[in-house]
Amino acid sequence: MLSPARFTHQQRLTKSAEFGRVFAKPFRSTDRYFTVLARDVNFDNPRLGLAISKKAEKNAAARNRLKRLSREVFRQKKLPALDFIVMAKRNAPVSVNKVLIESLQKHFSQIVSKARIQRRG
Repeated sequence: MLSPARFTHQQRLTKSAEFGRVFAKPFRSTDRYFTVLARDVNFDNPRLGLAISKKAEKNAAARNRLKRLSREVFRQKKLPALDFIVMAKRNAPVSVNKVLIESLQKHFSQIVSKARIQRRG
């Protein structure tokens, strides 16, 4: 049996068209560390795409750290069926993990609230 903590293929945005659909008309949450975009989908589970660019951090190890943190927060949150994209800003790589985790948790919560409001009205 697979561990519930795994980041499965069904939880990933993998195709350019999937990313493009989210970029086209997203719910948005931003701060000094991350910009998180999301859009409703016709799937049963939330999916995550990562856009951690060399512009934000040239060092591959630092970019990978941001990706690991993003996936971990995504896995731990109970999220509705939305496609999410996490983009890092230049302040993110130099910040401590605790601050980054709190930032991501806040973003996911804000986007879920925005999505619920739009679904009602």
